[in-house]
Amino acid sequence: MTLSNDGQTLWTHEHGPQGGDELNSIRAGANYGWPTITYGVNYGIGTSIGIGTEKEGMEQPDHYWVPSIAPSGMEMVEGTAFSNWTGDILLGSLKFGLLVRLDIENGKVVGEERMLDGKYGRIRDVVEGPDGFIYLLTDSSNGKLLRLTPTQ
Repeated sequence: MTLSNDGQTLWTHEHGPQGGDELNSIRAGANYGWPTITYGVNYGIGTSIGIGTEKEGMEQPDHYWVPSIAPSGMEMVEGTAFSNWTGDILLGSLKFGLLVRLDIENGKVVGEERMLDGKYGRIRDVVEGPDGFIYLLTDSSNGKLLRLTPTQ
């Protein structure tokens, strides 16, 4: 869960069923559909969950992943060290060992970038440090704390 830079939008992600992981901007009184609607299926057997992916009165995710990326830690970039990322959301991926950047413009996801491609193993947590650099925690054997710095 992360709060937007302006303090107005609460973002959450959902480590969903097989496929169907979601990112949602939370609004009071909104119904996000689980388990009635989802983009995922039951693990191992692939059977449907609920009635499909849409139903009147239920919200669509702001972004979703099929196949699942198994999202983990999440952070909205606030500082200027990665000035091109300010206001964007970073998430770890347990399944693929990715750092995923969601480009957020005017409260909407307008793009996705996938980085690291399993180079360091499963990314468990993502935090922007007080120095503005991005810190990643892996959970592979003898996990690592990684610091990302911008390239010049």
